[in-house]
Amino acid sequence: MSLDLLILGAGVNGLLSALQLAREGLRVGVVERGEPGRESTWAGAGILSPLLPWDYGAEVNALCARGVALWPGWIEALRQAGTVDPEYSVCGMWVHAVADRPRALAWCRAHGWRAEAASSAPIGVADANEGIWLPDVAQVRNPRLARALTEACVAAGVRLWPNTPALGWDVRGESVAALRTSTGMLTADRYVVCAGAWSRDLLPEAPARPEIHPVRGQMLLFRAAPGLLPCVLYRDGHYLVPRRDGLILAGSTLEHVGFDKSVTTEALGELREFALGTLPALEHADLVGQWAGLRPGSPDNVPCIAAHPRLHNLFLNSGQYRYGVTMAPACAELLADLMLERPPRLDPAAYRWP
Repeated sequence: MSLDLLILGAGVNGLLSALQLAREGLRVGVVERGEPGRESTWAGAGILSPLLPWDYGAEVNALCARGVALWPGWIEALRQAGTVDPEYSVCGMWVHAVADRPRALAWCRAHGWRAEAASSAPIGVADANEGIWLPDVAQVRNPRLARALTEACVAAGVRLWPNTPALGWDVRGESVAALRTSTGMLTADRYVVCAGAWSRDLLPEAPARPEIHPVRGQMLLFRAAPGLLPCVLYRDGHYLVPRRDGLILAGSTLEHVGFDKSVTTEALGELREFALGTLPALEHADLVGQWAGLRPGSPDNVPCIAAHPRLHNLFLNSGQYRYGVTMAPACAELLADLMLERPPRLDPAAYRWP
């Protein structure tokens, strides 16, 4: 099979980029060091929003807002293409005790975000005068989303190479000729690195490399009665996210420990204390899991979506840090605009190569 495009990395951004470009008529392949969607995509909470949008710059909010607007269309396409429901739902988010509530509310008004007193949330709230209810925040269930994206890629004719680590590049002059993998050489006309926290180390040499590094996030999972928690709760840097079947995620830590995905008793204590302090009814719920994922950290949470400065047929789509799922449709769209040389829907200057 002759490929127009080979993508390195089968997380949400790699898979969605593959689908976007397959829709554009390209013959696409995806290489993944493990199983598709099993790294940070699988490990995340699936909140489709910056946790506190008023604390981020315009570059982050532009990608997030565009991603949020595009997700309903993608969800419908995924449901039609396969058998897995990503469990997209608009559940809202209650933000507990906002430090500068007037500034946050002013930001919401200026940027078209519905924001209400926390007493409007579908749960009892004691500090209505300090919190903010954001009723339009949505979520997806990450493992189901990864499976749905994989199914849709296969249905769209995307060639997948799981469990195929990349070993290096065959570079000739100012272009990539092939990707060396554990199963041999793979060739395409163009290449995209979407390898999350591993992206920087997989890039060929360049005058400068984007500052992408692993940031460990640990999560807990409780099994409670369905409906116990009807919305996302955010407090002091942590969050609770409910699923339809009663599972509730508690997250997350931010740890700079390299490529270490082990879990710790310290994080267990921290997240359990937060969860029970925020939702005391979880005292009677079973703690059924703890895991860690590695986010692709980047300065100010701004990804790099750009062509390599020296190799004309190599692109990068990585560094989404905490918002890879939220941003994914917008990042795939921008990548396609750049690769197909058409006017981009978002200004690419903010996401250029450093």
